[in-house]
Parts: sequence; structure tokens; C-alpha cells
Amino acid sequence: MTDIASVSIARPLNEVADELGRSFAEYGFAVIRDHGILRELIERAEEKSKAFFALPEEVKRAYILEGGGGARGYTPFGTEKAKDAKVHDLKEFWHVGRDLPEGHELAEYMAPNIWPAEVDGFRETFEQLYAAFEEAGDKVLRAIAIHLGLEEDFFVPTVKDGNSVMRLLRYPPLEGAEAEGAIRAAAHGDINTITLLLGAEEAGLELLKADGEWLAIDPPEGALVVNIGDMLDRLTNGRLRSTTHRVVNPSGEAAYRARYSMPFFLHFRPDYMIETLPSCADENSPEPISSHDYLLQRLREINLA
Repeated sequence: MTDIASVSIARPLNEVADELGRSFAEYGFAVIRDHGILRELIERAEEKSKAFFALPEEVKRAYILEGGGGARGYTPFGTEKAKDAKVHDLKEFWHVGRDLPEGHELAEYMAPNIWPAEVDGFRETFEQLYAAFEEAGDKVLRAIAIHLGLEEDFFVPTVKDGNSVMRLLRYPPLEGAEAEGAIRAAAHGDINTITLLLGAEEAGLELLKADGEWLAIDPPEGALVVNIGDMLDRLTNGRLRSTTHRVVNPSGEAAYRARYSMPFFLHFRPDYMIETLPSCADENSPEPISSHDYLLQRLREINLA
């Protein structure tokens, strides 16, 4: 049994903030229950995601946006590679980002979304899910702010109109003797502020503990797995940890079927300066850097820019 926090954020946030904070400090991860994303919406989103990935390859590839770094639309199997990994990850994905009105001051950082015409209700479903993820993320960030001794709404302006991305993810089924225990997504840390993940009930997600052991994460059905990204790690000078994690193929029958999940990568605004919080600063504090510059630096490392 692990001490990764599993908390209901339907409770008053000041009651759960420190339990969450300790989990993020030690493991970089926590499990969030009662997050407010409706079960019906999750099921509908899963259905639309599967319908898209079931389309013929040439139809899906028509939604690749060249030069966009995969930030919108479709990224085919075998494109993304974890930092320092020798092989590409065994996955394909679709990205939905923030739609900003024309003329918005941050529009240059965020391309318009594109939507597959072949799946009825795709746009409506994922616009709803994007908004629901933002609401859940706001609650988690408020709890983190309380834990850090900040005003509860400290993070609200830092992520307003942030470059957050929702990823619909499919790991295709593997074949043959090598399927059991294969690495579907190589060990990596997330770049963003926090990540909220739906679909982690399917075995395979593991985090790297401080002692070098891999720890499997096994959330209850419908819960969110939340982890700290590199940007928040940097802001807190490592007080909240961005932990290395991976997706391994489970053993047994599950090794031979596709895996689907939906992570939401919540980002700061592109113009937000990531400068160590005064309460976390010391002689090793990193240099301030804008969220956008940091993102570009890291995307280059994983073959997406």
C-alpha cells in the first residue's frame, strides 16, 4: 500500500490541501475523487475518442497539421519520443486546445482547433470536457495554493487563457511474446503546470519513487490522477515534485488490447514568468523564464518542435 493521497475535492479545500500537498511533495502524484466531471460526459468522450481512432489511417492523417508541433489535431503512431529515449512511444493522439477569439492578446500562441467531420458530436463533447477539466484543475490549484501558504486564488490569473491542451490517447494493441511488459510510453516528466488524467484505471501507469523503485498507480474507476508538471516544480524550486513516470503494458489478457486515456495538460499563460516563489527560494533557485519559452525549449527535446 502506498501513501499517495486519494482525496475528495468535494470536501472543503482547506481540509484536504495539506494531504494533497504532502503527496505532491513526496510522489508528485495524487488521486482526486468527486472531481465534478460528469460520468455521462466521460463515457461520451470515451466513445467519441474510440470512434475517431477507429477511422481509416488516411482519414486520420488528413488531420495532421504540419509545422504545428502536434499542438492541434492528429499526431500519428510513432511520432513522439520521451526526452533521451532511443525509440518512439507506442501511441497515437489527438489534441484539443483553447479557442481564443480573433484579436486576443495571446492568439499568436494558440492555433485554432480543428475538428474531425467524420465523428458526430465530437466538437461539442470535447469542448464540454475541456471546460470541465479546467474547473477540476482550478480546484486542485486552489488546494495547492492553500498548502503553499498563498492566497487561495493565487493561480487563477497565472492560468487564465493558458495554453492548456487536452490529449485523446490511444495505445494500439501489441502482439507476440514481447507484448507483456513492453513500454508503451517511455519514462518522462510532464512539461506543464499540472496534469489531470482520466482513464488511468487500466493498469500500466507507474511513477518513479525517490528510492528508484517503480510504483504502480491504481485509482478507483472514474477518479482523476493528478501530477505536478515541470513548470510548477520550477516555480516551487522542487518543493512540489515533477516525477518521472511511464506507461508499461500490463501482463495477461490486457497486454493485447488497446489502451485509451485522456490527459489534460494544464498550462500557465504563455506570458507568465516562472520565477521561484519567495517562500521556496534559495541559492539554487532557477532563473526566471516565460512559460512559452520554457515550453518551446522542452518540446524540442521530445521531438514535437
